[in-house]
Amino acid sequence: MPDFNTARHKLPLLAVAQAQKEITHNEALVRIDALLHPVVQDELAIPPVASDADTGKCWLVAASPSGEWAGKAGQIAIWVGGGWRFCVPAEGMRARQQSQNIDRIRSAGVWLMPPAISNPAEGSVVDTEARAAIVSLLAHLRAIGHVTS
Repeated sequence: MPDFNTARHKLPLLAVAQAQKEITHNEALVRIDALLHPVVQDELAIPPVASDADTGKCWLVAASPSGEWAGKAGQIAIWVGGGWRFCVPAEGMRARQQSQNIDRIRSAGVWLMPPAISNPAEGSVVDTEARAAIVSLLAHLRAIGHVTS
């Protein structure tokens, strides 16, 4: 039997002579709404207490999740209609994490965070500190594909 999902984000496709097409169509719209320019609240291993006011909000599922998120590490959890939907992120996907005001990028099966780069201080070792900061920044920019080696 053929796979009735899109290749990249596994959005459900309509089948010929399918009854209740609105269910499949609405499910695809929910996922598109979450995955088009995704914004996540935070990265958690335990599902937050969510209510109707949280409908449409998303979270990154951290390593070793528990409860309703068990077995969903690395996925995007979407709160919809009193329940959770999960999406497997595509390689290279970017998501804005509101809790830390940072952009996360999916690379090699993990969500990358930007590196913490300290500012050069004092005056006696500025050259060494500045070089270390630049090397760290360049490594991150290469990892996310903004510059090449």
